[in-house]
Amino acid sequence: MRPNWRAVCLITVAIASLAPMGTGTAASASSRGGTAHRAKGCTSVTATVRVGGDPDGVAADPETNTVYVTNISRNTVSVISGRSNTVTATVRVGSFPAKVAANPKTGTIYVANAASSTVSVISGRTNTVTATIPVGSGPDGVAADPKTGTIYVANSGDNTASVISGQTNTVTATIPVGGDPDGVAADPKTHTIYVANATSNTVSVISGRTNTVTATIHVGGAPGEIAVNPKTNTIYVANQRGNTVSVISGRSNTVTATIRLGNFPFAVAVDQKTNTIDVTTFNANTVLVINGRTNTVTASIHVGSEATGIAVDWKTSTAYVANTSSHTVSVLAPCPK
Repeated sequence: MRPNWRAVCLITVAIASLAPMGTGTAASASSRGGTAHRAKGCTSVTATVRVGGDPDGVAADPETNTVYVTNISRNTVSVISGRSNTVTATVRVGSFPAKVAANPKTGTIYVANAASSTVSVISGRTNTVTATIPVGSGPDGVAADPKTGTIYVANSGDNTASVISGQTNTVTATIPVGGDPDGVAADPKTHTIYVANATSNTVSVISGRTNTVTATIHVGGAPGEIAVNPKTNTIYVANQRGNTVSVISGRSNTVTATIRLGNFPFAVAVDQKTNTIDVTTFNANTVLVINGRTNTVTASIHVGSEATGIAVDWKTSTAYVANTSSHTVSVLAPCPK
């Protein structure tokens, strides 16, 4: 569990600055002024939304065009309308809310409360907490498989992943994984779950059918957040100490590329429509844009201070970035035509 998020980040940043750079090809970033040319068209910062204290996790529901942001020092979730880029509701949850996930099929949101060792269940229709589920120690990452209605939680305090039934809001299985599991992602096409283990420098691959670990993949130093492109069956891992992103084939469970970034890559999100990967860099206050076809960095977009969590609404190709020190969310949307 992370009792002091800021202190841990500062320590991790110090360690990262001393670590050697990972292997792979470094691509020079273009468009540093705030506009990026993506796989199709370009993207720019179109709005900055004020939220609660120390925003961290971000989730987007493409069905409702709604964004959810955890505020770790306020124990709340800010609800943002993607149409107006305004906060429409603030929902009180558990202590130290870390990451958040949305199930667009049910319109339900799940928040991992690290200090409470619980998951808050929020109705997207009423913006109220409808259930509180006890999980393992220090839950951090959370992901939902919308096709099965199953939720997966990475418990950093006891090195496990909790499996939650979205129908009953109960834990149906607890799976041992690697050391200090942080990020978690689910592929709704293959029903495979990926857990980034920060101190093991590995990713645990879990079968959603059997709730067992089927493979363990070695990646870079201190893997944190993780994302899946279900269209290409490719997984992306932000290695915070290694300053790289590991690219994993979901077919072979092997690392097929290592993209060197620098500046403490924190979180990663995928736009499956454009096959573009967005990575926040905590030190540089930027979002790096990666072409999923070439595995090269094509642009760098400046956002707020201490960029952490990120989510993409693939229907609108809009990214939302939590800026912890700025207490804001940067909206990265397609450039006006």
